Amino acid sequence: MKTNEKCLIVAHDAGGAEILASYVVQNNLACLFVLAGPAVKVFQRKIPELEVCGLEQGIEQASWLLCGTSWQSNLEWDAIKLAKLRQIEVVAFLDHWVNYQERFERDGIMHLPDQLWVADVDAEVIARSCMIFSGIPIKVVDNPYLQEVKLQIKALENSVKKKSDQAVILFVSENISGHALLKYGDKNFFGYTEFDALDLLLKNLPIASSKTVEKLIIRAHPSDGAGKYNDYQNTFPELIQISQKTTLLEDIFQADIVAGCESMALVVALAANKKVISCIPADIKIRLPHAQIQRLRHGMLE
Repeated sequence: MKTNEKCLIVAHDAGGAEILASYVVQNNLACLFVLAGPAVKVFQRKIPELEVCGLEQGIEQASWLLCGTSWQSNLEWDAIKLAKLRQIEVVAFLDHWVNYQERFERDGIMHLPDQLWVADVDAEVIARSCMIFSGIPIKVVDNPYLQEVKLQIKALENSVKKKSDQAVILFVSENISGHALLKYGDKNFFGYTEFDALDLLLKNLPIASSKTVEKLIIRAHPSDGAGKYNDYQNTFPELIQISQKTTLLEDIFQADIVAGCESMALVVALAANKKVISCIPADIKIRLPHAQIQRLRHGMLE
């Protein structure tokens, strides 16, 4: 792309922000930033001095737009719409492997970029199978966030000491019920919630781990409300801890096993050589394409 021209970065969700911020740093891009939600802290952590502006101002000053995609925010959707109206080239970076159409559609109205970037060949295959992207160039850009993660992993590998006879499990929350309620009016729209996944894990700890589980750490999603998992901690005070002000990698390195549903954090845990488990209940298919992720079912691990 036009790496020597002014780029407008637009991001809301944490996953997309991690990728975009890493890309900006690694490619030394000259950028303006329109940020909201969890993306603000991500960019502040990686790029302390940000040139932040409003969307209208950014579109006026930029040569091209590079944005993430969101479920619960219209920020990137509005940015694509405005940029296309002003004839600014738009690139959207898909940071995941699921819900591609939802990311570009609001109330039946679609705003699509001029070009799609995906982080690996699995995402490329999925994107090319989506009819809405017919005719849109799709480019594989080696995941800049995972590149950064792998360097951090090397630095952390020898810094965390764990008991060899006991296991620590990290449960990575996703706000599944909140998204389902907001978009579809039914917290069980997807057939399960994050609470169902956590309950499945708690009922099958001896299946998830061959060692005695010393501790189960719950890492809240950025969109989770305060105290969301307090009832669990009160019910299992000796077992459950809530992650507090630690980075994702720090939490992953405390753990022997990382569990969740379809979070990007599961893929990061794979890069850290952790045992990774999806706790999506019943027979609902996991859409992450990574074969190393095991499935937890009642009484068995696949």
